[in-house]
Amino acid sequence: MSNDIKRDDSPVVLTRRKVLGGIGLALVAAPLGHLLACGPGTDGNTGNGTDTDGGTGTDAGTTDPGFWATGGTAAMTAASAYPNPFASGIGTVCALTCEATLGPCYAETIERKDISEKHDGLPVRLAFLVVDESCNPIPGASVDIWHTAPEGLYSGEDASTFCTSDDPSATSARWFRGVQTADANGRVDFDTCFPGWYSSRTIHIHFTVRVNGSEFVTSQLVFDDALNDDIIGTQPLYKDRGPRDTTNSNDTVISAESAAEYSFQTQRMPDGALLAWKTLVIRSSLSNPTCQIPGGSGGPGGPGGPPPGDGGVRPPPGWDGGTPPPPPGA
Repeated sequence: MSNDIKRDDSPVVLTRRKVLGGIGLALVAAPLGHLLACGPGTDGNTGNGTDTDGGTGTDAGTTDPGFWATGGTAAMTAASAYPNPFASGIGTVCALTCEATLGPCYAETIERKDISEKHDGLPVRLAFLVVDESCNPIPGASVDIWHTAPEGLYSGEDASTFCTSDDPSATSARWFRGVQTADANGRVDFDTCFPGWYSSRTIHIHFTVRVNGSEFVTSQLVFDDALNDDIIGTQPLYKDRGPRDTTNSNDTVISAESAAEYSFQTQRMPDGALLAWKTLVIRSSLSNPTCQIPGGSGGPGGPGGPPPGDGGVRPPPGWDGGTPPPPPGA
């Protein structure tokens, strides 16, 4: 890795500029890179939440219970037995994870694995593998994620009111925000709940990958629309809000053509939780060029910009005229 990597001893509670530090691990080119699954779109599973293996590295013997769990992360009763989705290998090419808009909803984050703060919802284990373009794992990389609650709101008093709607339960909490440091294999896990939807955006999760405090990529990931429709159409907290107005086919940030490449792979676990995973490929040096995800219907402002003519905000169904929903890119 290059001399771009610098140590940062900032505190555990983070802002956009005060990022997680104290990682204290140099980047390494470990020999187990060839054992790891890497590269967006190389995992081979479109992910409908019920796949039992499909060559993706999950345990073919994992039993699908035929139902989704409720009750948040407390319902993850078989979590210790979840299979390693990165176990069955890779290929030799790791395609760079491209940038997407940060959006206005970033706020202070907290170092923790369970980011739900006991919020209700369909439980999800998110697994990320961080590697470089040569498929070498990046121990010590930090992965910072944030997404909405099942109700479609972001948390945090320091988040834009577009993101929280000034809802007291959202502004007083910090649910669905967290950061973790990659282990020797470059892996981090989070326990969370499946995100909700809001107008103008498909269901998505934001992330930033940093190494020794330096930001290497900020982007977003989505879920397969069949999975989204199944959860929103059938599950408590999700179905009560009615159908969403935006899917992967008409998202304002990630183009329909790019959605599959930037989708999680998924499998339903025996306890009814969702296991979702993705390999994140970062530059080996900050001096190397980055790339941009082809944008959706974001208009002339570039990827994730507001659609022409609507000012970037479209009220959701049932909006009562109060604080508008988050703008595209959130």
